[in-house]
Amino acid sequence: MSSLAQTTPAASLRTSAATDVAAAKRLLLAFWLTGFAALLFGVALGVLQGVNYAGINLYGALQPLIKTYYQGLTLHGVLNAFVFTFFTISGWLIYLPSRELGLRPNLRLAWASYWLMLLGTLMAAYAMLDNSSSVLYTFYPPLQASAWFYLGITVVVVASLLPLPVVLDMRARWKRAHPGEPTPLVTFMSSTTLLMWLLASLGAVAEAVFMLDPWSLGLRATIDPLLARTLFWWTGHPIVYYWLMPGYISIYALLPRQAGGKLVSDPLTRLAFLLLFVFSVPVGTHHQYTDPGIAPVIKGIVTALTLSVAIPSLITAFTVALSLEYAGRRRGGRGALGWWRALPWRDPSVAAQMLALVSFIFGGAGGIVNASWQLDNVVHNTLWIPAHFHLTVSTMTVLVFMGVSFWLLPHLTGRRLFAPRLALASVWLWFGGLMLWGFAGHWAGLAGVPRRAWISALPHAQYMQLYGSVHTSLQLVALGGLIAGLGAVAFYIVFVGTLLGRRDAQAMVAIPFSDVIAGPRGSLIVELSEHLGLWTLATLVITLAVYVPTLWPMLTHPIHAVGLRLW
Repeated sequence: MSSLAQTTPAASLRTSAATDVAAAKRLLLAFWLTGFAALLFGVALGVLQGVNYAGINLYGALQPLIKTYYQGLTLHGVLNAFVFTFFTISGWLIYLPSRELGLRPNLRLAWASYWLMLLGTLMAAYAMLDNSSSVLYTFYPPLQASAWFYLGITVVVVASLLPLPVVLDMRARWKRAHPGEPTPLVTFMSSTTLLMWLLASLGAVAEAVFMLDPWSLGLRATIDPLLARTLFWWTGHPIVYYWLMPGYISIYALLPRQAGGKLVSDPLTRLAFLLLFVFSVPVGTHHQYTDPGIAPVIKGIVTALTLSVAIPSLITAFTVALSLEYAGRRRGGRGALGWWRALPWRDPSVAAQMLALVSFIFGGAGGIVNASWQLDNVVHNTLWIPAHFHLTVSTMTVLVFMGVSFWLLPHLTGRRLFAPRLALASVWLWFGGLMLWGFAGHWAGLAGVPRRAWISALPHAQYMQLYGSVHTSLQLVALGGLIAGLGAVAFYIVFVGTLLGRRDAQAMVAIPFSDVIAGPRGSLIVELSEHLGLWTLATLVITLAVYVPTLWPMLTHPIHAVGLRLW
């Protein structure tokens, strides 16, 4: 009877499902480990960047591996902003829908994404480590990197698009099996994020394929810096939402259950993601308020569009805060703020995501300044700008993924979380360090300290003449970087300790998909949101309506600049 039972269709289906889950877990673990390995090196270089503002030069200790300040700054930006985020997000956005839908993803295409991304990363890393490509993560021409760098970045971006057909294929298969039913929430959010990234990436892909790659290969002698910058920022601003929206998936769809409650509104969540989709892509030109060659009317339109991104942010603040209040009151919280104190702050995963939300309040407030054409002139190209995105990305995005790791690694490996108290300490150290960094960086930026400056290379008298009046703020920047560095050390002890720990069947954490109070059925928003193709087309039309008038004068009156190497 035992042998017959093992051959029944039900037993075969269970075995197949278990195999599919195991395969999906291996895929995500590969993406996750590679991404966090990149973050490790990026953060280490970031600490050197922070102390440099206080006049302390530690780059000499890394020679001959890191030869110059700008080489280290390039590695820091590329490893953190591109490699860490692309690897973790790609695996995350494939794995969660596959588990939510109970479907096996196209593993060949998913693994192709991983291996291509790794190949591109190694190509770009080679170019950065030999100091031929110290052009920073924005790689503005006419600064010219080697072909290895540009081709590597091109491969990484193209590889990051492959999860889109994987997720859309799973969604289509699920829809065929469940006609008339709305797409499950996590799959909807993942699909929307990847479709937004498809449209957002068009700028960088065009810049790389038609300008940077042939230029670096010697197929063209000159390049148009203004056109290249504009195409870069087509991608360069919405990429921030590509970093943030996967974190929102956890905060909307997983955190409420982790906190002991439910998501209050499925339709509002979908509305927020649709608005992020529409508003985030056409606004990259606000990074070019001080650039010539762009009509003032375009800058005015982009200002209004950029400020519109506040709408989905406010929806997120309302929906998530109400969901957490519901959880806190279920846990016994009383009074106006008792629910906040009643949340499970001793859980490092919950604490990390809660602190990420706190940091994003300040990061978003600073973003309103950057988005304003008039106010941006005060802070443009100062330390205010790195302080802003260290709060929005380095704190918000990284903290969420740190927190997710505390349940995800046990889920993927069957091993208990190593040193939970140290995990909680790492969260607070990272949050405290970067909040200090951000506060001091905004202060120094208002005083005119430039965003990039090899301060340690200046003679002391010149250094004090330029920065002496704001030296305290620069010392705080360094202190904040060191505190965050200690948080990173604690985090990686937990991370590696968990990976090397003993297997324990009781440590196999389930994915904390949250229940909802206001579900998707009967909602006009949900019904409209199902037409993702139309939303994609509408966003593309709006984006072209903004960028065609912007790009046309550049295409008809090109600039011809030769390549420069200043290092």
